[in-house]
Amino acid sequence: MKVVGLYEYLPIEAQESFLDVIVDTPKASGHDLLVRIQAISVNPVDTKLRAPKETVEETPRILGWDAVGIVTEIGDAVELFQVGDAVYYAGDVTRPGSYAEFQLVDEHLVGAKPINLSIEEAAAMPLTLITAWEALFDRIRINPDADAGKKLLIINGSGGVGLIATQLAVWAGLEVITTASRDATITWSKQQGATHVINHRKPLLPQLKALGLEGVEYILCLHNTDAYWDAMQEIILPQGHICSVVELHNPVSMSLIKDKSVTVSYEFMFTRSKYNTDDKVRQHDILTKATQLFEKGFLKTTLNHVLAPINAATIKEAHRMLESGKSIGKLVVKGFEENDEQAN
Repeated sequence: MKVVGLYEYLPIEAQESFLDVIVDTPKASGHDLLVRIQAISVNPVDTKLRAPKETVEETPRILGWDAVGIVTEIGDAVELFQVGDAVYYAGDVTRPGSYAEFQLVDEHLVGAKPINLSIEEAAAMPLTLITAWEALFDRIRINPDADAGKKLLIINGSGGVGLIATQLAVWAGLEVITTASRDATITWSKQQGATHVINHRKPLLPQLKALGLEGVEYILCLHNTDAYWDAMQEIILPQGHICSVVELHNPVSMSLIKDKSVTVSYEFMFTRSKYNTDDKVRQHDILTKATQLFEKGFLKTTLNHVLAPINAATIKEAHRMLESGKSIGKLVVKGFEENDEQAN
């Protein structure tokens, strides 16, 4: 099968940062599905894992953790899917990724593709959707009934996770305040349902107070936790919850966190697959529920740009676009073959 792989971890401008390679097609066993890839999404995690380092791979490393495709083979323990099913998933960061014609993925991490979304629209969603869902409902533990009307601040509301987190929070009944600084990102954030958008390049608390808000019950930090830590301590209300997807790199003061009895947690959507947790089927359940919400019109895709076909040159361009820091929404690459480009 065709794959886009790497042997060395190089700057994206390097000629061999990605290569078109032929490898053996894997076989499904156990709980694995073999999926023929139709479209993939490229995420910041891809660029981070490709970032230059001295490691040299003996076999091609295949990145990519967002995919839509058709199940072509199932393992002998599979119970949730059948050959021919259209599926979407983010997968497992410890296994070969989706820059490939075929990929093995554990059925417990997979959902049925929403029938009302194209392959491109669906491929844009799994990783950011699962991240946002786990952050809001598994880490912060927001209850759509009991917590309706409470306020959530999303720092970096116009990124892939921020956009779908806004939609999910609105669906749960929260009042959502996001941060953005450009006209285009402000518009995108408001289109997802944000009540207010404030500028992350300016002090946050004065902007909230100007809106009549003394603080918020929840904060979802999706960018540079170090830079926003002090501001978040001020903004969070007593007994509130801060969740971040970006690790702290420097020592920080916890005095206000302690004083306010605030909970702080992290979200990493690969935790369940990486550590093979007993509840990893939760990601199947999340994608299944999300499919229902897409099909009922409560959620919409955050797709913004499509490239084709899936090959080394296109993947390089996708990484360049992400590393520019100016992309909005999700970037999808589709089709190893012409018939994939027409599939839905």
